[in-house]
Amino acid sequence: MKAARSAARGPDAVPAEAPVRHRWLPFGGSEALRYRLAVASRALAAIVGGYGVAALASAVLALWLPGTRASATVWATLAAFVVYVVAVMFVFATRSAWRAWGGLLVASGVFGALIWLRGGFA
Repeated sequence: MKAARSAARGPDAVPAEAPVRHRWLPFGGSEALRYRLAVASRALAAIVGGYGVAALASAVLALWLPGTRASATVWATLAAFVVYVVAVMFVFATRSAWRAWGGLLVASGVFGALIWLRGGFA
């Protein structure tokens, strides 16, 4: 493949040092691959991690809100939608995908500890 590139001379000739693009990759180079993997990791964190944080927040609020069980559950479920949106915005606002995952793990740990303090896991 390199021989064919270097043998072709003309205005459209590509130098032999150019990175070889594979047929099954729609992008070239490791820089583009790292960028796409970082975006995929953030999307996964937003979808899966955001759902987990919202579910834990809903459980915490359902256990800790005053009132009847039914009203506390309804309010907790409504508040979980806001928590999910905030988690998604947080994931895409951080500097790196590692910080996004770390922030979601910290939030999950805090909510899990609050559930444990209330005796919700028993």
